[in-house]
Amino acid sequence: MRLLVLGGSVFLSKAVAADAVARGHEVVAANRGRSGTVPDGVRHVPLDRVDPFPEALAAEGFDAVVDVSRTPSHVRRAVAALPGAHWVFVSTINVYADDSDPGGPGVGRLREPRPDDVDGAEDPEAYGAMKVACEDAVREGAASSAVVRPGLIVGPGDPTGRFTYWPARLAGVSGRDGEVLAPGDPAAPIQVIDVRDLAAWVVDLAERRTEGTFDAVGPVTPIGDLLDAVARGVGAEPRWAWTDDARLQAADVRPWAGERALPLWLPRPEHDGLPAHDAAPALAAGLAPRPVEETARDTLAWLRATPDAVVTGLTAEDEAQVLAGLGADPGHPEGSDAEV
Repeated sequence: MRLLVLGGSVFLSKAVAADAVARGHEVVAANRGRSGTVPDGVRHVPLDRVDPFPEALAAEGFDAVVDVSRTPSHVRRAVAALPGAHWVFVSTINVYADDSDPGGPGVGRLREPRPDDVDGAEDPEAYGAMKVACEDAVREGAASSAVVRPGLIVGPGDPTGRFTYWPARLAGVSGRDGEVLAPGDPAAPIQVIDVRDLAAWVVDLAERRTEGTFDAVGPVTPIGDLLDAVARGVGAEPRWAWTDDARLQAADVRPWAGERALPLWLPRPEHDGLPAHDAAPALAAGLAPRPVEETARDTLAWLRATPDAVVTGLTAEDEAQVLAGLGADPGHPEGSDAEV
């Protein structure tokens, strides 16, 4: 298979290129060359997608194209240049209009498509709507296509630092003496997908010319079970201090990612649907998630080998301050200190 990866130098698109070339496919990665290198064995073609799509690149002919863009004009130009290829477009579950409803292909209401290009820094709310427009461009212009809508992608190479917080935090916990702030209700659902598993499946979809739309998510898992799996993966035995939403908010702890955040925490019920999508269609189509323990172990190894890797979330000082403020009651939903 001759595969064109539009990207190929960062996280998921780089993992796709690496997986495809390891299978013996001829892989071209087209990108500006500013965000990193492409995997060994992959041919790099300089491409700035604000420019017209290069005629010489289109003339090479590709069996399949993988695109991760969020910019509608970039996708429209590329599809128009390579309409005969099988397209695998990587979208997002942010295309769904209601974060309290898990939705799913054919079920969830989508955002209104936004076909114009918007600067995400200026209007982050436009992200999902632009991805809807990109999906439409692929379906309308390509001979055949698969659209995958990932949720939280995790694992080695993660540039967001969200999941990465937990292996990094738990790696320093030894024995039974380590109290660790944990977010919300341990029974609350969460979903993650290892970048390597998602990449392998994207290549499968390209090889098989699979058509359809899929939520590219792992099985729904209680967050308490997921964090226990992370702990096992890094050899830690934490004493969890489960703290409800109201107390976290009162302590100025922020959700999901970023400064003073407790990653993976989503306030409820307004985000009930975001980490609770139906994984069954993707699993039936071949997506094969690995155990979270393995993802955590490998993420920690990558962190230790990558001193400048991003780790977002609470600092040690922030967490100690929050735990001290909770007093004798660590904020377990039932009001007692308990492990999951």
